[in-house]
Amino acid sequence: MAITTSNKFGKISISEDVIRTVASKAALECYGVIDLVSRRFSDSFNLLLGKSRFGRGVVVQVVDNLIYIELYAVLKVGVNVEAVKKSLSDAVKFSIETFTGMRVRRVHVNVVGIRV
Repeated sequence: MAITTSNKFGKISISEDVIRTVASKAALECYGVIDLVSRRFSDSFNLLLGKSRFGRGVVVQVVDNLIYIELYAVLKVGVNVEAVKKSLSDAVKFSIETFTGMRVRRVHVNVVGIRV
């Protein structure tokens, strides 16, 4: 499914896969984030087949031209979990808003685990 918006340049359509990829790249660059994990079996199966790991662990929904993002992250041991969640949420929101030009209503971060 694609997300569409209109501005002075015309009608723009962006795939949800692209938004997932941008969100996952922004998330993996944040301090304290080790990995994003899939919550669906199909994502894990695609990883075994050699498909790109970007987009895994990110769920995108669009309601009334507002983007809702849910992340499933594994964090580094010893970091302040709440600070990393806030930083991760802000970084992903900024990246998606800059890339799409649309508003991100909410970025919800689920901490699935903590690793060394």
